[in-house]
Amino acid sequence: MTFAKTPPVIELRDLKKRFGIGDAEHYAIDGIDLTIKKGEFIAIMGPSGCGKTTLLNILGLLDSEIDGEYELDGRHVASLSSRKQARIRSQQIGFIFQSFNLISRLNVIENVALPLTYKGIPRVTRLKLASKMLHNFHLGEREYYLPHQLSGGQTQRVAIARALVNEPSIILADEPTGNLDSHASHIIMEELSDLHKRGNTIIMVTHNPRLTTYASRVITMLDGRIDTDTFTKKPAKKRTKRPLGAKRKKAKA
Repeated sequence: MTFAKTPPVIELRDLKKRFGIGDAEHYAIDGIDLTIKKGEFIAIMGPSGCGKTTLLNILGLLDSEIDGEYELDGRHVASLSSRKQARIRSQQIGFIFQSFNLISRLNVIENVALPLTYKGIPRVTRLKLASKMLHNFHLGEREYYLPHQLSGGQTQRVAIARALVNEPSIILADEPTGNLDSHASHIIMEELSDLHKRGNTIIMVTHNPRLTTYASRVITMLDGRIDTDTFTKKPAKKRTKRPLGAKRKKAKA
């Protein structure tokens, strides 16, 4: 996939995030410059405490107390009101969390329909849209189950369905397979890969290096900064001479 002519959906310039005051002050994000183009699948890796989740929260407009510049679709986030940021979160950004964050007293279809409530969509329409999304993830027969009646993989698929019911253009995933076994993890990653092929921009935080094979770009963080940033190039349709390493990557894909 080529991103050269695609304008950036996210642009960060000298982004910083401070915690604490006085002698206890430290930077969780310490001067990050980053450009993300529409349709990229980015995996962010790094040790615990390096700032991965903090960065994801900032990108998702969950944390606005920052220094530096953050542009989202060409708009300076600092100039947007709280109401406007909330509208962007509900309509443009989908969140997938490691802990699923389903509401235990609501059944599956009600959990998936919940984001549509904030758009003022009537209940019947909400449930129809939620049902359609659940069928896309082969969960139609689980619509009226409660969260505790689902397996870990099913629960995460419900969480993904909820994240996508608003048809967001950006998906932020924080350790989406962290609580799953290898089989369930594979299913979730294949679904994220399919979303990427449809044109969604995906930014995923993970500790698992195996999952980076699904990404078009891999970023590693260290001490609140970007340590490495590399593009994983996909093989072209025409056969051309490539380094030996590139052939091995193709074989793993």
